[in-house]
Amino acid sequence: MDKYKPRLKEKYNKEIVQKLKDKFQYKSVMEVPRLSKICLNQGVGDAVGDKKLVESALSEMATITGQKAVATKSKKDISNFKLRANVAIGVRSTLRDDIMYEFLDRLINVALPRIRDFKGVNDKGFDGRGNYTLGITEQIIFPEIDIDKVSRISGMDITFVTTAKTDNEAMELLKEFGMPLKNVEK
Repeated sequence: MDKYKPRLKEKYNKEIVQKLKDKFQYKSVMEVPRLSKICLNQGVGDAVGDKKLVESALSEMATITGQKAVATKSKKDISNFKLRANVAIGVRSTLRDDIMYEFLDRLINVALPRIRDFKGVNDKGFDGRGNYTLGITEQIIFPEIDIDKVSRISGMDITFVTTAKTDNEAMELLKEFGMPLKNVEK
């Protein structure tokens, strides 16, 4: 019996590598940009007053990603925000390899189309080094989340870290995966 491989991982190896190699005239297959990790980050600002918010955010993030999430802690005291050092104020998770491709597949094909009035994700989220960050305003777009059990709606940042040297190469890579970028013709 063959070992299971995510659909987008196979698509990358069989189709995308060759398309990008031809388009950008790479001499070697190793030059072709690839997705190295996906980082999810969720700030829980009201967690200073209510510790249960971080716990619910941890469980929601674990449900969405399929792996355990980690609480992020504040670095220093800020009196204006009633914030102390080492207090949990957010949640993050880093996805790699098979889990990363599975999450990307669910994000592109299931979660993003569930956003109200969705016309594509903003193409201005590139950082100049081939990485792309996407902001989501509601975590309930993921079908894994039970809307009845959500205590409060919060957003998250999703960062796609690639080995691409330029934004143009990273944009082509994400387009080949099926990312619905607006203002970009395919």
